[in-house]
Amino acid sequence: QVQLVESGGGLVQPGGSLRLSCAGSGSIFAIHPMGWYRQAQGKEREMVASIRNGQGTIKYADSVKDRFSISRVHSNNTIFLQMNSLKPEDTAVYYCNYRVYGTAGNLLLDYWGQGTQVTVSS
Repeated sequence: QVQLVESGGGLVQPGGSLRLSCAGSGSIFAIHPMGWYRQAQGKEREMVASIRNGQGTIKYADSVKDRFSISRVHSNNTIFLQMNSLKPEDTAVYYCNYRVYGTAGNLLLDYWGQGTQVTVSS
C-alpha cells in the first residue's frame, strides 16, 4: 500500500513562489513516476509535472515550463514542486501522484494524495 501526503500550499501574491512537498510511504520505486497534478474549480484535473528514474525523465505541462521545477529524493520517497512566478491561473488544488506501470506500459496502480490548495491572488 502507498500513502502520499502533500504540504506547502497556501495563499501567495502574483509573482510569488511556493514550494510543495509530497512525502510517500510504502512500496515506491524510482522506476515508476511520481508527479503533481492540479484541478482548478470547474476544470478537469491536469498534469503539472512528473519525474521518474531519479532526475532522468522529467515532464512539464507547457503552462508551467520555465516557472516550475520538480525534484525527487529517493531515500525518503519525497518529491517537491518549486513554483516561481506564480499567476492567478495557477490557482488550484494540487495533488501528488504515484503510478505503477506494467512491462507493456499499461497502468496497473494509481495513487493520489489528499491535495493541497494553492491560491494566487492579490
